Amino acid sequence: MPVRHGTSAGGAPGIVAAALLLAALAASLAQTIVIVVLPAFARELSAPTAEVTWVLTAFMLASAVATPIAGRLGDLFGHRRILLACLCLFTAGSLVCALAAESRSLGALVAGRALQGVAGGVFPLAFGIARTALPPARLPGTVALLSAMFGIGGSAGMVVAGPLVDAFGTPSLFWGTLPLAGAALAAAPALPAVRPARTGRIDFGGAALLSGALVCLLLGISQGGTWGWTSPAVLALFGATLLLSAGFAVLEARIGDPLVDLRLMGVRGQATTNLVTFVVAVAMFGAITLVPQFVQTPVGAGYGFASTPSEAGLIMLPVALVMLIAGPVAARLGHRHGARLPLQAGTVCAAASLAVLAAAHGHIAYFYLAGLLLGAGYGLAFAAIGLLIVQNAEAHQTGIATGVNTIVRTVGGAVGAQTAAAVLAVRASLPSESGYTQGFTVFAVLAVAALAATVVVPRRR
Repeated sequence: MPVRHGTSAGGAPGIVAAALLLAALAASLAQTIVIVVLPAFARELSAPTAEVTWVLTAFMLASAVATPIAGRLGDLFGHRRILLACLCLFTAGSLVCALAAESRSLGALVAGRALQGVAGGVFPLAFGIARTALPPARLPGTVALLSAMFGIGGSAGMVVAGPLVDAFGTPSLFWGTLPLAGAALAAAPALPAVRPARTGRIDFGGAALLSGALVCLLLGISQGGTWGWTSPAVLALFGATLLLSAGFAVLEARIGDPLVDLRLMGVRGQATTNLVTFVVAVAMFGAITLVPQFVQTPVGAGYGFASTPSEAGLIMLPVALVMLIAGPVAARLGHRHGARLPLQAGTVCAAASLAVLAAAHGHIAYFYLAGLLLGAGYGLAFAAIGLLIVQNAEAHQTGIATGVNTIVRTVGGAVGAQTAAAVLAVRASLPSESGYTQGFTVFAVLAVAALAATVVVPRRR
């Protein structure tokens, strides 16, 4: 499906890039803003941790479902139009969450978080707009920053959550994100309305099967530690994931206008980059799940620093700051030497960070050092991944290609977070130090595996 650069009210390249980055920041920040303060939600809502975890899981489930559908709709009907719709739902979800937190209604809060999760569609749409609206000279840097924003916003969410909750309570998280969502929505009309040269039909059957498969997979992963990994319910969810995925693959191969063009999976640059994305996401999201829990552990356990949520969030500050630098560095390295080099450098930094925490975590200084390395790993790797995905996709498939990659990140992040939880859950109510050591070691090994997998990633398109 060729793309025509249509007329629009879009502004200069700098305005376009700023609007896209603002939308990506709002979406990525909202995903992680609850991670550090889940214990505070449990206290305020008088709910067990297993139920409160749905505040995070609902967002991930909705994001995983919305991402491919939004990408496909953007390719068919215009990326700006669908981006506006996603941001409208995200803004409404932020308001619902704020009111639900004020009234201390867990059910309404989970529903609001699911509505917020539609913002996951922002990423493939933003990549599609950048691909068609920006001049070639600005495209690599913008794509790298958009990809890195997935981690920058995520880190920022964990940094600001603690101080907000300590000062104003849990509703402040959503009252605070509401202006950011509104600003992203207000900036979106400045984006160019690029109109596809022809339209197609919506693959409702494929959307239903893919949504069902993703819901079953992430639900099984998120609840495995609570229900038991070998429980009938979890095994049934994983079995349903396989059946729905198989049905989706068969359907997509037979219809003329599929939701996901499975031929993309056979393109070397796409398949190998998505593989590395998954492994990197597992390792890095696992790490950022373990770190806040470790530092908030009471010193009476024999480890930990009894940090407040604010102090735990500050541990993630080096991650966010270094990522701001690493994204543009990845773009320059990718332009000169190919995107595989910054991807490899990122996986090396990630492995080094996790190895530091596995070997030495008796002083908080080690966590700041590890945060610097992890930020470099996040920024370099995810910026390079964004470049590789866009470089190896046809212009009219940019939305769905980046959408598939965002799904891979989301699923990988869920696997990493739940693996971290599973490592700790097998211990007593207060995990032993060895549980954290094992967790950091497992994720360090996965980062090394991601480095090994980069060998099959093309240097250039």
